[in-house]
Amino acid sequence: MKTDRPALFVMATVLLTLAIAQPARLSAESSAQWTVQVSKVDPGAVGLTPSFQVAIYENLLQELSKTKRFKRVLRDGEQKAANASDPLLLKTIVEKYTAGSETRRAVTTVTGATKLIVHTQLSTPDGKIILESTVHGNVRFIGSNLRATYNLARNIAKTIKRSSLPEPPSSVVTHSLTMPVF
Repeated sequence: MKTDRPALFVMATVLLTLAIAQPARLSAESSAQWTVQVSKVDPGAVGLTPSFQVAIYENLLQELSKTKRFKRVLRDGEQKAANASDPLLLKTIVEKYTAGSETRRAVTTVTGATKLIVHTQLSTPDGKIILESTVHGNVRFIGSNLRATYNLARNIAKTIKRSSLPEPPSSVVTHSLTMPVF
């Protein structure tokens, strides 16, 4: 039996396209996303230097964007936040800060750790708390003291990524499983 190679190629291409396109369409329709506005880091009663506050904030913006969990990640006071129909507010308050020493870490590897403990809160604009957590960030062995801010931001982003957020109120999710017509 002789097969028609061009027809077989076209059929295989169509089936492959359907197999790839259908899961992408389902995931886009079923995962409505929030917009998050990240508030400036509140140093609390801790003597946190401004460089650490800024480093936590900037690292947090980057790490939240990497999670692909939010439609947009906005800075505090950004005009787009006022226009967002589905914003969440992320507040970060530093609860504890232990200044470390890069030199002591390099020499002993046991002492000199930089440690940060923060309280994070993800809420709606009307004040309904969606997620509340205490998160740690530190650098114990090798790295600059500011590496603790990166580790902290990464841990906050992981906590948010693992949590189950409710659907945004403005999202209308449809779950149609119809096959595309050619």
